[in-house]
Amino acid sequence: LAKMKEKDMKSKFVSKEELEVVFEDDHLVVVEKPEGVLCVSRDKELPTLCKTVFESIGCEMGEEDRMVVHRLGMDTSGLMVFARTMSAVRGMNSLFRTRKIHREYEALVCGHMEKDESVITLPLMRDFEFPPYMRVSTDDHQQALMELDPKIVGKKVLEGPKPCLTKVDVLAREELEGLPITRVQLTSISGRTHQLNVHLSAIGHPIVGDTVYGLGGDASPYGGLDPETLSTMAPDLASEELQRQIGELNTRMCVHAKTISFRHPVLKGQHVSLTSKVPF
Repeated sequence: LAKMKEKDMKSKFVSKEELEVVFEDDHLVVVEKPEGVLCVSRDKELPTLCKTVFESIGCEMGEEDRMVVHRLGMDTSGLMVFARTMSAVRGMNSLFRTRKIHREYEALVCGHMEKDESVITLPLMRDFEFPPYMRVSTDDHQQALMELDPKIVGKKVLEGPKPCLTKVDVLAREELEGLPITRVQLTSISGRTHQLNVHLSAIGHPIVGDTVYGLGGDASPYGGLDPETLSTMAPDLASEELQRQIGELNTRMCVHAKTISFRHPVLKGQHVSLTSKVPF
């Protein structure tokens, strides 16, 4: 938690002039979120995208936090939706809850993936060894939860495994400073916390620039999978030496929320479909 708070303190300020609005009507506003910016924070002193959107555009609810209907990680860039009316808040919450919003991400991952298409279905759980991060749920770790005191670790850590599904499509096999990487399109069907990061790490191809779930990061390496399981699941995994070399390039985390599509939560018959330019 201390490391996360320290990182949050580095959130960049986005001015009204820098705010890039890609869609706006009386109920919604969709903006381009830069990397390195918090969406929202409990610490009202920290700069957040939500605060800039509220101060620049406003909402009928009168509070910035109530505009938030989904989140992107601090280091993720791309399209983010904010609600301006309570009708939009209720409608967007329903669309996200029933998974009627289609989102695609583009990312760079370490190494060259062999398969052009794949689906990752590994369930996720809170990592009680490296809180508050996520990891792949295993029988051993689920069994270990039985011995933990909820008053000490918190009820969220003791929640059951969350089913997850990530679709991966290879767009190109490229090089970054002469090192092999793969450009992929990611479709998160379930939309769990840190799902894309954990899933890609667990198949041996962590996202380029991921300092949490990548090699030497703050979370369990390879999504918490042991070497034997990892070698079976990911025979084409990027070597640790390659991951180390890519990490030394100190690039941004290369994941971008590229497209979002949904029926308008308030205006009947209208459909919103937006695409953002990938900055890497």
